[in-house]
Amino acid sequence: MKELTAIIRTNKIQRTKDALVEAGYPSMTVKEVLGRGKQRGLQQEFCLDLPEPEDGVEEQPPVIFIPKRLLTLVVADEDVEPLVELITKVNQTGNVGDGKIVVSPVSDAVRVRTSEAGQVALS
Repeated sequence: MKELTAIIRTNKIQRTKDALVEAGYPSMTVKEVLGRGKQRGLQQEFCLDLPEPEDGVEEQPPVIFIPKRLLTLVVADEDVEPLVELITKVNQTGNVGDGKIVVSPVSDAVRVRTSEAGQVALS
């Protein structure tokens, strides 16, 4: 079993959820998050001349975070590659900030209601 964690643009979450449901993966967790990647929170480049601070002490610029959506699924090993391709296809714009997908091993899963464990707990 593997856990797929996708960090994607906020405007792509509905299309991503729809594509996953259509592909037969209705179970997922979605969370609103803030973050920044290589773009360091900048959505576009610009030059801004700021006045010197009056007291002579330079202020640190604020750290800017961009709103994103964090989507998590736990799937069988053989489902990882097609799901990564699906999530990538739906979310790829070719621009900085499209997101990341992280694949992590899962040692076990347990369905709380029935105590079923392993792959059976995911179905």
